Amino acid sequence: MKAQFNLNSAKHNPQRGLILCYDSRNQDFLMGILRWDSVVEFDGDGKAIGVTSEGETTKCKKVVCHPSYFPDKVKKIGRVARAICIMSNPIPDTHGSHSVQGILPQKQLGRKSDITIIMAATVIVASTSFVAFVSIEAKTDTPEVKLKPGIDLLRPLDEIFYDTYDKYVPKNDSETDHCYISTSYYPTTHFENTVNDVLAMYTKITGKTLDLTVDLSAASAVAEE
Repeated sequence: MKAQFNLNSAKHNPQRGLILCYDSRNQDFLMGILRWDSVVEFDGDGKAIGVTSEGETTKCKKVVCHPSYFPDKVKKIGRVARAICIMSNPIPDTHGSHSVQGILPQKQLGRKSDITIIMAATVIVASTSFVAFVSIEAKTDTPEVKLKPGIDLLRPLDEIFYDTYDKYVPKNDSETDHCYISTSYYPTTHFENTVNDVLAMYTKITGKTLDLTVDLSAASAVAEE
């Protein structure tokens, strides 16, 4: 089976995106990475056992990926519309803040989903520019109309681009095929759905529950030493 890939942004290489385990060859120094246009190898039982790239096969026990890598193993549950806005100034009425999160409640808008706005200080635009994202659950083929209340709060704008993408969730049995697929990003600013997805995937992959509790007494003792 040949995996179909989108161009993804990873920490060390913008053309990498899919995490693999258990081999030093063809890997990032922090994690295994599936290369562009590689072939995922399965055994006779349909279990992922490795990846072939440039004539070499890297063995693995698990494949962890975004839904776009395995379209036959996911199902569509909706769409997200997003406006990417380039500005010469921070968002108006935010005291010149370079990082902003905002939510326009669906009840206030008279709609079935919130509009979310996020702008974070980044290095992806020139130092004299700012980039903000306005997102909503896409229910129609005219997302620019649905996004307008959020976009109007950002004006004046230098450039604006629109993007609509499908939302997917896995439908495969990861215990059987060893392919652990995340859900698509939701149009939220706080990544609650993404965090919950990561925690759920961690449990599926390791069989353990990730413990994020902090022993404050132990931390205080270390600080006093």
